[in-house]
Amino acid sequence: MPSRRSLLGRLSAAVGVAAAGCAGLRPPPGLDLPANPHDVPRRQFAQRAHLREDADGNPLGTRFRRVLLLDLQREPSAEAGRTVERALRTLEDAYDWSPDGLFHLLAWGTNYLDDHGVLNRVPTDHPTVLSRVDTPELLRFDAALVLESDVPSHLTAAESALFGDRAELNGVAVDHRLLDTFARRERRTGFIGEGLPAAHADAEGVPADAIPEDAPMFTGFQSGREKTQASEDRVTIDDGPLEGGTTMHLSHLTLNLKRWYAFSEASRVKRMFDPETTPDDEAGFTDDVPFADRVEEHASEHGMVGHHEKVARVRRDGEPLLLRRDFNTVDGGHPGVHFLAFQRAGKDFRRTRKSMNGWYLRDDSPDITDSENNGILDVIRVRSRANFVVPPREKRAFPLTVT
Repeated sequence: MPSRRSLLGRLSAAVGVAAAGCAGLRPPPGLDLPANPHDVPRRQFAQRAHLREDADGNPLGTRFRRVLLLDLQREPSAEAGRTVERALRTLEDAYDWSPDGLFHLLAWGTNYLDDHGVLNRVPTDHPTVLSRVDTPELLRFDAALVLESDVPSHLTAAESALFGDRAELNGVAVDHRLLDTFARRERRTGFIGEGLPAAHADAEGVPADAIPEDAPMFTGFQSGREKTQASEDRVTIDDGPLEGGTTMHLSHLTLNLKRWYAFSEASRVKRMFDPETTPDDEAGFTDDVPFADRVEEHASEHGMVGHHEKVARVRRDGEPLLLRRDFNTVDGGHPGVHFLAFQRAGKDFRRTRKSMNGWYLRDDSPDITDSENNGILDVIRVRSRANFVVPPREKRAFPLTVT
């Protein structure tokens, strides 16, 4: 019987498929797939050029999200690679690459990378504990399929086509399924956008009538202003075997909304931004949030600091390191956030989280602890963490194989 490594070596010669419809990308040898009727980008995570914008030019992310966390059920092989690629091509045949259609990506987890001896070739590692107040479950998966759309039925239909018995997807015959290669271990679901948090206010732990009707997030604030996010270029790996890809972090956070909304509006604004920001200031923010880098001074003078002013300190050439695609959830019946972020290297996420921890402020005020008066850390808890790589589209089926 061929060894696992010899199968992987064979796979590297036969798989590594590029998406048709993009200049310079070719279909893989031996796959003989027709041209894709919809253009899809080489970067699996690329969305910015396809998103709607608000009046201030901020991107409006897709309203509904689903993440399927997967375990491999068969040995890697050229045949398995063809099955995976053809299954994903079904999604691309069926839907436009747009919010009204379907965005999707296949990421590969540290379990797969470690099992196949290639974890040392990628700019991430197994997840670790990153704060002193959390004891998260540190998860390792083989892969994750991320699905996004403004049309929630598209997510259900796509999952049913890839992991169920659906025979047709938006008029396209379903001949290949990920079920033949992966088993679903977990499902993460959620939403982001005006009105959606208020529509889920019946979840346990959400105080009655607290969430503004037009709020896009459970906390009541806007997430993802253009200049508070890394660009897609910033998070793209620019050399090596994953050139054109990125890394992905996924955390599940719980929110103590009763405590959050027990604070006054003015206090919530200060905790989210900085002690000198008022609700009127926040209402005037457009595509950015002012940042004066006065965290230590604020700690000394006010005995508290804001969330944004801490994480804004971690930038490169003035630009944040993380491209966040976080979203609300009521998975488990409780309010929370699935914090999904892309970054060029896992160390970028760790640096940002350590700045958010605010440990460096302990000498500036006795009122600031690991959670109290320290941004939003007193209302969030991390339940789990997992790390992944997102290959470029032409390498999305069993990337980084070894001979």
